Amino acid sequence: MAGTKGKQKTVRDMLLSLALIGLMAGVIYLFIPHDDHAPDLKRVDYSVELLTARRAASYPVAAPEGLPDAWKATSVRFEGDHFDAWHLGFQDPKGQYVAIEQSTQKASAFIDDASQGAHETAVTQSIGGHTWQRYTGGRYGALVLKDKGSTTVVTGTASFEQLTKMAQALKTR
Repeated sequence: MAGTKGKQKTVRDMLLSLALIGLMAGVIYLFIPHDDHAPDLKRVDYSVELLTARRAASYPVAAPEGLPDAWKATSVRFEGDHFDAWHLGFQDPKGQYVAIEQSTQKASAFIDDASQGAHETAVTQSIGGHTWQRYTGGRYGALVLKDKGSTTVVTGTASFEQLTKMAQALKTR
């Protein structure tokens, strides 16, 4: 049986090669750095966009004043041709997302979009002399203020305590 020895050697060599490849993959995995935390988001200056939005929008545009530096503005945009839509995104001190969204779009559609499908609750909060409605669900929570001609939504992954802090800091000019 001359042919049997050759086949056994081939299977043995294949298993040894597989073991060597597995060992090398493990060593490479150990020496490649793994970064499990979220990337550091770049702080943005929103002063120019805020000034533009306040001049162009048909409603008083809200932005926070007096928040500690631990709150980091990360995104901003104003779309005057799309329901005067104002967006200002922040990373709160705990690393969660908080956004201010304002628009003249129909309230129900705007709230659904801005809050990522959150649903109205029976809970209201008095903040700055206004009654804000709480929304919860899925990914985001939200505080909603319906005003004459516009809707303001403070939304995000942050707790309602953090959303409330943002709503308390909002000022219009």
